[in-house]
Amino acid sequence: MNGTTLAQFAAGLILLIVGADLLVRGASRLAMGVGISPLVVGLTVVAFGTSSPELAVSIGAALAGQADIALGNVIGSNIANVLLILGLSALITPLVVTQKLVRREVPLMIGVSVLLLLLGLDGAIGRLDGLLLFAGIMAYTFFAIHQSRQETAEAAAGPELPLGRADRQESGQTWRQIGFVIAGLALLALGARWLITGAVSLARLLGLSELVIGLTVVAVGTSLPEIATSVMASLRGECDIAVGNVVGSNLFNILSVLGLAAAVAPEGVAVPPGAQRFDLPFMIAVALACLPIFFTGYRIARWEGTLFLAYYIAYTMYLILDAVKHDVLMAYNTVLFGFVAPLTGITLAVLAYRSWHRGSPP
Repeated sequence: MNGTTLAQFAAGLILLIVGADLLVRGASRLAMGVGISPLVVGLTVVAFGTSSPELAVSIGAALAGQADIALGNVIGSNIANVLLILGLSALITPLVVTQKLVRREVPLMIGVSVLLLLLGLDGAIGRLDGLLLFAGIMAYTFFAIHQSRQETAEAAAGPELPLGRADRQESGQTWRQIGFVIAGLALLALGARWLITGAVSLARLLGLSELVIGLTVVAVGTSLPEIATSVMASLRGECDIAVGNVVGSNLFNILSVLGLAAAVAPEGVAVPPGAQRFDLPFMIAVALACLPIFFTGYRIARWEGTLFLAYYIAYTMYLILDAVKHDVLMAYNTVLFGFVAPLTGITLAVLAYRSWHRGSPP
């Protein structure tokens, strides 16, 4: 049993690494071949592809009459995307953030998160709400691709012959790069499934409870493709894909995953009072935290990545303590939300103000 479990865990990890490498390589070359920037590919093709586990889980839960799972899946994945994935990626190499992402996509991510909270104030995301959200992802995807192709065409204006020849050479390999993207997504999906299964089995062998397994292994499980892709993109120097994957996945999770789940669920997706009071506001706070960090020189430094990771660990600890109603929960809340979080917010605000006041270049 131990040998099989370890083998499955190792095989899943290998498939994730290989799949992420194929996806990043194919996506970056595909962007050059079809005239779309790597940032937009990260925001759309890569982000949507790596969010497919969340889509499958949420749609399946909605059709099975367990639509509540969809909300927790989206909120948990969005928090993990920013705190865990960007944190890990920035630890590998500082991530340069484009000015366009800070001015357009990050505010859009914040706005969509706030919209989700407003739609859920009545206790549910209904079918009409779901259709509205899904229409949003369709409009955003069309706009992002159209805008990118237009900007690329304007930037490429110049000598006709050399440029046209280069374009033909790239376009001849388009289908090969699409094949890399599809193969990478398939390996990511299979690798994530094997790794989750192996990790759950290992956790049980170590004597961990079902509760702890659910709050840790399974919660991060659907974000494994995003983790593998962004980390691999960082290693390959594709910062636009690494950051775009996270922001794009968060947009896709709310607008498409939750939108479709609410549209197909007979009674929509319930939003319990606890989610309205804590989980959704915390997701919005995490999205808001991106702005001051991104504004400090338009990069995510290693210390900022460490800060993100520390907050993800703190958030996970809160979930575990709250679930088991531990005696230290009150003191933990006081320290985390009464001292650490406000101090961090003030520090980031001061750094953002200084960076903005000095006119740091993008």
